[in-house]
Amino acid sequence: MKSLLLTCCLLFCSLAAQADAGLKRKVDAFVDRWHDDAAHARPVYFDKIAKDGIYIGTDKTERWRRDEFKAWAQPYFKGKSAWAFKAIKRHVYSSGDGSMVWFDELLDTQMGVCQASGIMRRKGDSFEIVHYQLSMAVPNEVGGQVTKLIKDFEARDGWKTSKR
Repeated sequence: MKSLLLTCCLLFCSLAAQADAGLKRKVDAFVDRWHDDAAHARPVYFDKIAKDGIYIGTDKTERWRRDEFKAWAQPYFKGKSAWAFKAIKRHVYSSGDGSMVWFDELLDTQMGVCQASGIMRRKGDSFEIVHYQLSMAVPNEVGGQVTKLIKDFEARDGWKTSKR
């Protein structure tokens, strides 16, 4: 009886792990396609963001709802590539019922290695991004230099009183 119970537990754990792996594959595919859409300046990129979705860029003024982001990014999408982000590593998590998914990722970008995090909700058989935040990954060893550059920059022209 103990071995039957143990076998059932192992089977259940195995199926749960496969479900998690399956979800991760779906999320990876969705987010990788989203990044690829930007890399090839495909406007469908914005369709993957929820209408009420938020995109936060690397600059402190960059916080947009989807349609604001689309308007801001329009000039970038007129070329062959808007920007190219390639995932180096991604971690995926989900709510118990799988209706909400969040992830964090390291990205190879034209800005060097960046970090990002996102929140997605299920939309039918797919997802939509409700929140995405991109950050430049600053090595701790140069953090002091970067902080000084930012402080010096912000001290000029009233930058700290940005309207955003």
